[in-house]
Amino acid sequence: MKNITLLGATGSIGKSTLSVVDLHPDKFNIFALSANTNWQQMFELCNKYQPNYAVMVDEQSAEKLSNAMTADTQVLSGAQALDEIAAHQHTDFIMAAIVGTAGMSSALCAAKAGKRIMLANKESLVLAGDIFMQAVAEFNAELIPVDSEHSAIFQCLQSGKSGLNKIQLTASGGPFLHTPIGKFKSITPDEACAHPNWSMGRKISVDSATMMNKGLEVIEAHYLFSLAPKQIDVVVHPQSIVHSSVLYEDGSTLSQLGNPDMRTVISYAMSYPQRINSGVAALDLINTPALEFYQPDFEKFTCLKLAFEALNKGGNAMITMNAANEIAVEHFLNHQIGFLDISKIIEQTLSTMKHATPDSLESVISNDLVARKIARKISKQYV
Repeated sequence: MKNITLLGATGSIGKSTLSVVDLHPDKFNIFALSANTNWQQMFELCNKYQPNYAVMVDEQSAEKLSNAMTADTQVLSGAQALDEIAAHQHTDFIMAAIVGTAGMSSALCAAKAGKRIMLANKESLVLAGDIFMQAVAEFNAELIPVDSEHSAIFQCLQSGKSGLNKIQLTASGGPFLHTPIGKFKSITPDEACAHPNWSMGRKISVDSATMMNKGLEVIEAHYLFSLAPKQIDVVVHPQSIVHSSVLYEDGSTLSQLGNPDMRTVISYAMSYPQRINSGVAALDLINTPALEFYQPDFEKFTCLKLAFEALNKGGNAMITMNAANEIAVEHFLNHQIGFLDISKIIEQTLSTMKHATPDSLESVISNDLVARKIARKISKQYV
């Protein structure tokens, strides 16, 4: 029986994780759950799973949950509590599914505690990749990617990296793959959040629409698999059936295929090196539509180009890019700026921010805060 600490329990990854747990009550126990403000849903989850701990990041939400609690669960609040349950001696596996920079510290604490980290938080690697990977190695933690593309690469590389030439991350292209760039100016938040294949939160859905999400995944892949930027390709694959590929010097290509359902990836991270039932139906190639592949259009999806440029530049460029993107997407979702303004704000923030190489989590956080301040100031030009 493995004790799972699920950070981000009320999000889409959290819900999918719990559905896999439901299939294997003899293998997994929910030790701790966390959420930001949704105490009502957390109340329901606590009654069902009876965790030892429930953490609400928002203090007022924690108080409301505590007052309503009927289960024998200890309610905690604040970011420090996330760090504590991530590193708790009774935590075996941590599902790091908190979106944004808020999930970085707890994932790092889990690494320093030598846990199995099922990583769905991109920012831990995008912002602090060197620091995070050093902690994983130093404290003998296990890092299993929870992302369809990186899980595919992880699975394909199980035989080793001998003869590896490069990897190829697939991208759905989002809802605007075939939309003329001339129409991008009038795209609304609801249109950007209507992903054709995946059910995700609004922020990550916008990132998919701009292809910034794929850019972040390129950066993740660089750290996860110790690859040079030139060894990472992106190919647009609208059907989301081929999740990614590994190309070898002898001409061989290994790919991982499956229906687009995050439960497959999550169950693999939970059961590795074995496999268990995820609740996802097997892929039926006979009745699957024809598979298409395209080169990404870097002029149309500028955010993907900016991510490659930030990775090549190194240092704090990736921190600055991520911070500016979060601010720009927030403004877009609030109908304050246009869809095309997102990449413009990111590019201006990158050109304004002084280049540096952060060497600690504190310096990463400081850089993130400064970049956000700059991005907010720049955003005012587009409001």
